[in-house]
Amino acid sequence: MNRRIFPAVPLLLLMLFGSAQARLTIQVTGGVEGAQPIAVVPFESSGLALAEDVSAIIAADLARTGRFKAMPRRDMLATPSRPEDVDLRDWSLLGMVNLVIGEVVAGSGGGYQINYTLFDVYKGDQLVSQSVPSTAAGLRLAAHRIADEIYERLTGTPGVFATRIAYVTSERRQGGQTRTILKVADSDGHSPLTIVSSPEPIMSPAWSPDGRRIAYVSFENRRPAIYVQDLVSGRRDLVASYDGINGSPAFSPDGSQLAMTLSKEGSPDIFVLDLVSRQLNRITDHYAIDTEPSWSPDGSHLIFTSDRGGSPQIYKVGSLGGPVQRLTFENDYNGRASYSPDGRYITLVTRVNGQFRIGLLDLDRRYTRVLSHGNLDESPSFAPNGGMVIYATQHQGRGVLAATPINGGVGQRLSQDSGEVREPAWSPFLR
Repeated sequence: MNRRIFPAVPLLLLMLFGSAQARLTIQVTGGVEGAQPIAVVPFESSGLALAEDVSAIIAADLARTGRFKAMPRRDMLATPSRPEDVDLRDWSLLGMVNLVIGEVVAGSGGGYQINYTLFDVYKGDQLVSQSVPSTAAGLRLAAHRIADEIYERLTGTPGVFATRIAYVTSERRQGGQTRTILKVADSDGHSPLTIVSSPEPIMSPAWSPDGRRIAYVSFENRRPAIYVQDLVSGRRDLVASYDGINGSPAFSPDGSQLAMTLSKEGSPDIFVLDLVSRQLNRITDHYAIDTEPSWSPDGSHLIFTSDRGGSPQIYKVGSLGGPVQRLTFENDYNGRASYSPDGRYITLVTRVNGQFRIGLLDLDRRYTRVLSHGNLDESPSFAPNGGMVIYATQHQGRGVLAATPINGGVGQRLSQDSGEVREPAWSPFLR
């Protein structure tokens, strides 16, 4: 496979909104030895007909990280819903470290109120006791946010259960036609939404920092172009449609600018577009291929892939242009780089002994550690808490997604029951 980088492939967009049938199925990979026992008791619903099992969603979120082992409901000797009904000695005898109880009651305006409490079983403390309002349609999101709060209280790291993932699938339809679809789904694979569907490839989805927009590359009338699409209204704006390559869009940290790769003046170079004034600034000017820009967390500079040194490597340049600095020197291929939210690391695709793996460059130590183990791993994207990287890989001959903690531990594999999955992009925190 030729890995010289060209950031756009012809696309033809057909706008289709609505829920897609196929959703991501998540499988925890690796052992769960040492996982912390936690009991999430079924929430009392007082006879309400709920569309979602809130406590089951919370338990699944926590278990999926590999850091917690949720107690099966069949093993629970009691199902208290209020703090005054809890006897922590019972849960201590069952070996539980933490306990979550709660209830869903009718709220104002036809909605619900979710009351929950998190206990430290051994210390006998109430760690969290909160009430969360929710609509009927928002119960799943409310459950994810409760799981986020519990996860952060127990680990010190913000949870990412209430975030979303954008990804591209290829699905064969009746008659043998293959459609490529850009989707957005919850972090657990539920509630997939089709954003764009096409008989041609779709590439390079990129989130805005507020999580309301996605930029992507399309090809209509046989001409590549970059669009920015609002996920709520469905409105899309054409932002780049020059002769040649229009690709690799990346939002600035404040959402006001879009970095991209254009070849309108010859070789592919990095440009930055002001999304309000539509002023376009050229950042690099070199005869080599400069592509795949990504912003630093503070917006002061960009990193990008270039073969100006003879092989694809990662370089750094100010967001207004200026001198270019090479960042990677290990291995003969490094590309598709992006910063961790705290700016300490860069995730990238690196070639090791002929295999394309996901790497993590520690900027202080100037050392790249390999995170993945496939032979064609690509498109890495940090979770918004910086604790995991999601990427595209192959499993049993099919394209799937995988997520791995950057500091070791249990990973996840995300796949559909049919078709290929690739090009993941993890959303920012959604508040």
